[in-house]
Amino acid sequence: MVSKIDARMKELGIDLPEPSLPGANYVPFIQEGNLIYITGQLCQWNGERRFVGKLGQEFDLDEGREAARIASLNVVAHLRTAVGGDLDRVARCVRIAVYVNSDPAFYEQSQVANGASDLFLEIFGEAGRHTRMAIGVSALPYNVAAEVEGVFSLRE
Repeated sequence: MVSKIDARMKELGIDLPEPSLPGANYVPFIQEGNLIYITGQLCQWNGERRFVGKLGQEFDLDEGREAARIASLNVVAHLRTAVGGDLDRVARCVRIAVYVNSDPAFYEQSQVANGASDLFLEIFGEAGRHTRMAIGVSALPYNVAAEVEGVFSLRE
């Protein structure tokens, strides 16, 4: 049986990448009680890094939003694995953090983070509304433009 969330994603034309393997001594997610914590995901698609460079130098705001969206699709891919393939088990997106590889003169990190926030709302509807942190950083792994992590609650 296809989950409601999978049906919604199909209707919206949203595909998920394959979940990546950890690159070091950590796990992609941990469940503690009814919360699932997804480790930071980069803006890559099936291992191909996208948007390598800084916002305000190589990339503009629209490209930054797309980088955050791609990183968020990776978050959802890991979330799907964490819930045994059934995204209908997700009760709510609780909190996300969006890290933006920024030129010191770039100040629109919160606007870049909208690429992530909008995706979670598209996929999960009102349950996709969350608290959020958007931070500009001087560098990210592999010099990618965005990284996103998330915390999700599960249905009892």
